Amino acid sequence: MIPPLHRTIIAIDAEGSTRLTDPAKGYLRRAMYDLFEQALAAGGVTEPYRDSFLDRGDGVLALIHPVDQAPKTVLLDTVVPTLGTLLAQHNRRHPERQFRLRVVVHAGEVTFDDNGCFGEALDVAFRLLNAGPVKRILGGSDAPMVLVVSDDVYRCVVRHDYDGIDPKAFCRLMLPRTSHPVRSAWVRVIDASKGVAEHPYDPVTRLEDYRRRA
Repeated sequence: MIPPLHRTIIAIDAEGSTRLTDPAKGYLRRAMYDLFEQALAAGGVTEPYRDSFLDRGDGVLALIHPVDQAPKTVLLDTVVPTLGTLLAQHNRRHPERQFRLRVVVHAGEVTFDDNGCFGEALDVAFRLLNAGPVKRILGGSDAPMVLVVSDDVYRCVVRHDYDGIDPKAFCRLMLPRTSHPVRSAWVRVIDASKGVAEHPYDPVTRLEDYRRRA
């Protein structure tokens, strides 16, 4: 076993996918992967700066390398809002194929072996992603997506009010004691459903700019 490596963790999970037929799940997975790849590319977080996607059935895990080209601020001010905008656009174009996502951002040490990866940081991320209160927030909203970040990410990044990251948009969420080692998190609803991006950029233009640079 090699020593643990630091990674920024971003994972997505589709709401209510267990109610879908297998062909519908197949479409959801293709669309979900495509939108996630586009959103990461809009922030320049391409394959050299991350590990290969890890499939989670109705979700996807990306582990971002600790490099200057992929700071956490880019995930929060570009990748996540772009994903929300692209998802809202998809749902307007394909009302019969609509789906919604939960997204988590965390960071920590990840251990790799021959069968994949593991570690407490991943446990924390997926406890947040699958927490009942987070699911209820999305379920009680008309928005296409909800973002949950760990206390560490909020304290080290969000609260400092960097350009494009509004700490006032997040609310603190206390989790049940059964969520050990997670006690709380910070949540915001990403609502681009009215066709207005939350930040002043066009994700399609950003993606084309990236492709030209590549």
